[in-house]
Amino acid sequence: MAVYLDYNATTPLAPQVIDAITGSMRDHWANPSSNYTVGKESKAAIEKARGQVAKLIGGASENIVFTSGGTESNNIVFNCILREGEVPHVITSTIEHDSVIKPLNHLKDNGSIELTCVKPVNGYISVSDVMNSVKSNTRLISIMLANNETGAIQPVKEIGEVIRLYNINNNKIGQERILIHTDAAQALGKISVDVQELKVDYLTIVGHKFYGPRIGGLYIKGLTSNETPYKHFFAGGGQERGYRPGTENTPMIVGLGTAAQLVSDRLIHHMSHLRSICEYLRKRLKEKFDDGVHFNSSDSDCLPNTCNFSLTASHLLQGPVILRHLKSSQISLGAACHSHDTFKASFVLLESGVSEDIALNALRVSVGRETTRADIDIFINDLSQAVNDIIIK
Repeated sequence: MAVYLDYNATTPLAPQVIDAITGSMRDHWANPSSNYTVGKESKAAIEKARGQVAKLIGGASENIVFTSGGTESNNIVFNCILREGEVPHVITSTIEHDSVIKPLNHLKDNGSIELTCVKPVNGYISVSDVMNSVKSNTRLISIMLANNETGAIQPVKEIGEVIRLYNINNNKIGQERILIHTDAAQALGKISVDVQELKVDYLTIVGHKFYGPRIGGLYIKGLTSNETPYKHFFAGGGQERGYRPGTENTPMIVGLGTAAQLVSDRLIHHMSHLRSICEYLRKRLKEKFDDGVHFNSSDSDCLPNTCNFSLTASHLLQGPVILRHLKSSQISLGAACHSHDTFKASFVLLESGVSEDIALNALRVSVGRETTRADIDIFINDLSQAVNDIIIK
């Protein structure tokens, strides 16, 4: 079986999560909105999971709404700032995930919002560049917590601190506050995430990035007190406390809660392991390819599990060519959602200052909880053989 090294794309379900989901399918089959015993038990299971997810991000359970995943959560946030009689201004970055960039561009194109996309400096968004983009009608700043391709951890906390002071000063003169959203999909399960420290109003949660099911959630600061605006997309019943119509997917929610609890219980251990394996990967790449390897992601201020690199010895070593020659390992070029597109250099790398010739050769390796040094050795040997086959042919 090939070694899997694409954990930023998705993770397998943890065994405990599988057990929780299957147990819930057996025990929590009743409609959570029903007022009899088995319905109440299903409702209680959902509320337990809500508390587990809230604990993962340092928030309160009443501020969590379960969603189908990250794309829905992100779209909900952007829907929340739309209003009659105003065209709000949104600030984001040029290296966001498609589930942020595409809906924001759609809203811009139909005249619903003004949009400023801040370009990173060496892969990182500058706080000063964000603040220099603020206008009188700025209503939202949406910056990802960690980039899915490079692993670069963005200064969301620092932006939150500056905006908090900005809002305090503006409140004195009656101006509306600026809201902050972060898509934390890639960060959860790999680094500590605390909404209080980040000072965000919205935070996107994606289960399949931390060994949970393919559903997600959205944190909304002060949801029940209407501190932060919230509008759902759908018309329907009063499920999810009236915040998201549709009968809840109880087993998957239970699975998400279990995955969140596993992270909360073992995060320090997981971080240490991921960092150790990723450092070993970098070491082996340097040993095998010497000056022929170029790292497109930093080993500091970066997710502990992510390594984006290019092999620069030949223009023949473009990412897709290498992938076709790998026999014993499974890695990616970058975001899985681009896998069906015509191949071109990653826009994330280009925006981060990587030259096109190097970006065309880029590969992303993202390790997981179960990845071992032996797995890395298999990958290095596989990669070396692939390079030899390509250059010789």
